[in-house]
Amino acid sequence: MRVGLQLPSFSWPGGGAAIRAKLGAIATTAEDAGFDSVFVMDHFFQLPPETGWDGPDQPMLEAYTTLGFLAARTERVRLGAMVTGVIYRHPGLLVKTATTLDVLASGRSYLGIGASWYEREAVGLGVPWPPKGERFERLEETLRIARLMWSGRVEPFEGRHYRLREPLTNPMPLARPHPPIMIGGNGEKRTLRLVALYGDACNILVPDPGESARKLAILKEHCEATGRDYATIEKTSLVEVDLRDRHMTPAEVIDRLRGQQQEGIEHVIVNMPNAHELTPLERFGTEIIPALAG
Repeated sequence: MRVGLQLPSFSWPGGGAAIRAKLGAIATTAEDAGFDSVFVMDHFFQLPPETGWDGPDQPMLEAYTTLGFLAARTERVRLGAMVTGVIYRHPGLLVKTATTLDVLASGRSYLGIGASWYEREAVGLGVPWPPKGERFERLEETLRIARLMWSGRVEPFEGRHYRLREPLTNPMPLARPHPPIMIGGNGEKRTLRLVALYGDACNILVPDPGESARKLAILKEHCEATGRDYATIEKTSLVEVDLRDRHMTPAEVIDRLRGQQQEGIEHVIVNMPNAHELTPLERFGTEIIPALAG
């Protein structure tokens, strides 16, 4: 099993002036510890309190600028947004941005993408917020555009929402055949069907044991219905763990992540409330990641 790290918060001691140094230290520590990947959220406001975070009063960095910084500070870990909100960038510009990241990261990127859900940040910053059904339509067109632009064919795209006269990509990404497209979300009818049609990886949010197994069974059904080889899709999940005293022990974390493996997950991505302290990352490298590799 591969283990990745997600960074959902930048509320670290020292405020904005300390973010650069701390972010760099987190990335290099995670890489040295044996993490396979590092992801950041694609949000402009911190998530609302009902999600367990502290809302827009707390800092949040723009995802692709941050990933470019991480590309320069690391050599091995895969990098990506978990996941890009489809409405925030025009598809042609998003593919150009994702391609630039992949080139500067020497082929180590994912294109994580989803239908968007955080209305407050969109409306707050003046981004149009279409209804949910339209957001999914835009997501599917964006997935088609990404595959077109990364195919090397330069031919017009005509969709309901997007029209590209000359979808040129130069340079092309270094990942082959292209950066893996990770579609995030637990939606059974639309999201998992889009994974079967266009995705190279899925990402499942895991609130409860058994959730990953149930979602993967539905994904397999979509694959069978669309003629997709289920085995070609990377199965990933997002799990929160907490190594602070009186929360979780390394043994409990290992059991949790092994449970994900037993449910069919190949790449489990964790976030931790105190990753910025670095010691939890080091403990992963000495006590958890080796146990999962055996």
